[in-house]
Amino acid sequence: MSAEIAKESGHVLTMRISGTLSQAELAGMQAAAAGALGAGGKWRILVLTENFEGWERGGTWNDFSVMDRDASIERMAIVGEPRWEEMTLLFTAAGMRPFPIRYFEPAQISAARLWLDARE
Repeated sequence: MSAEIAKESGHVLTMRISGTLSQAELAGMQAAAAGALGAGGKWRILVLTENFEGWERGGTWNDFSVMDRDASIERMAIVGEPRWEEMTLLFTAAGMRPFPIRYFEPAQISAARLWLDARE
């Protein structure tokens, strides 16, 4: 598994995930994101998955402390295979957060970036 976060210009955080996501990797990404989000301003998040195989079984996946930073997020775009859409939107609590979260297929990465850049 690989999970990394990189800060881009224009207040866009890009997260890259491949393989099976573990709790420890998610916690590391959340900590890195919290640091950037705490720097101020409104942020947009782009999550890119490649060869994603789901989430590690077991453990406690109920740490929602990252939601404390929701006020700093304008929107989130997730790019991944269609078979993961429903579970990913559930995992990210889409529809229950104060910002929109949209899912895009890999061929739609340009559309995901355009949607993130839109000023609505």
